[in-house]
Amino acid sequence: MGSLGLRGVGKHFGGVKVLEGIDLEVRDGEFLVLVGPSGCGKTTLLRMIAGLESIDSGELTIDGRRANEVHPADRGAAMVFQSYALYPHMTVAQNMGFALRMAGVPAAERSDQVRQAARALHITELLDRLPRDLSGGQRQRVAIGRAIVRKPRVFLFDEPLSNLDAALRSGTRVELARLHRELGATMIYVTHDQVEAMTLGQRIAVFDRGRIVQVGPPLELYRQPASEFVAGFLGTPRLNLIDRPGPAAAAAHRQLWDELGGAGHAHAQRLGVRPEHLRLAEPGSGVPCTLQAAEQLGESAILHLEVQGLADPLRLRAPSSAGESPVGCAMAMAAQRQQVLAFDAEGRRLDPCSARPEEGTP
Repeated sequence: MGSLGLRGVGKHFGGVKVLEGIDLEVRDGEFLVLVGPSGCGKTTLLRMIAGLESIDSGELTIDGRRANEVHPADRGAAMVFQSYALYPHMTVAQNMGFALRMAGVPAAERSDQVRQAARALHITELLDRLPRDLSGGQRQRVAIGRAIVRKPRVFLFDEPLSNLDAALRSGTRVELARLHRELGATMIYVTHDQVEAMTLGQRIAVFDRGRIVQVGPPLELYRQPASEFVAGFLGTPRLNLIDRPGPAAAAAHRQLWDELGGAGHAHAQRLGVRPEHLRLAEPGSGVPCTLQAAEQLGESAILHLEVQGLADPLRLRAPSSAGESPVGCAMAMAAQRQQVLAFDAEGRRLDPCSARPEEGTP
């Protein structure tokens, strides 16, 4: 069992509130990702669950039992840190079995548990090596193995892939997803990388300034964000935001607002459209724009398009051939209106049917 509950949990350092009113239920066997910008409190919450930080208000329960005052070693939680924190003079096997040795587990049983964990992580051939002989990805798997051998109720991951290069991050994400399926364990994973959040989490909790602003499955948050903040945080490249044109706005700005369906959102102050929901149009049939830059991704290209009257260029995902166009050339764009998001002056997403803030939106 590994269910976890947070009810009204808060934390402050001196007079500064770091977390306030955190309510969250984590189901047994769930992979939950905590995501948000740096300084939003997600790592602090993870440390509070582990018992490395005190809980100033509210209640933490693990498997239905209050855990606020329970010693960290007795909570049944194992934490994998951003730094590998391996003992350099110990072999992989000794590093993985260190906590078991400290707990008095017999050598034979300790060796068996270490080998089981090593098989799950595909690092059996590394057991006799020292950390200095391992790659970054291998060291991270050893750190995860050190947590596995403890057979915890809850695994806590604090940005474990941030020290790896792009290729290793991608491979290790796949390994973590496989490991979760095989172990069926409860995992809570902290990251500021929305790609990790979208690909790993069964649910995502989005943090902003010490509060949870939305919780749900990845695609739900992507398609139905509660606010401009959530919409802008999830998705690569970032969401394009267009302000309602004023009386003196340029004609192209007004035309873009109409192209995005602004007339149907009387209460909207901003419209949001993702780069993948814009497309190039035939000249004269869409919103006129100028190519400012192009990022080639191989299978596609991200075009940065300048629209007269807008302070920032819009990002549009297009076939890679479009990225070969010369900078400064004239283009035209159109949008998938049904995918456009509308926000009021407070940044709340508007219901497309009622053009009013959605019920329950923070």
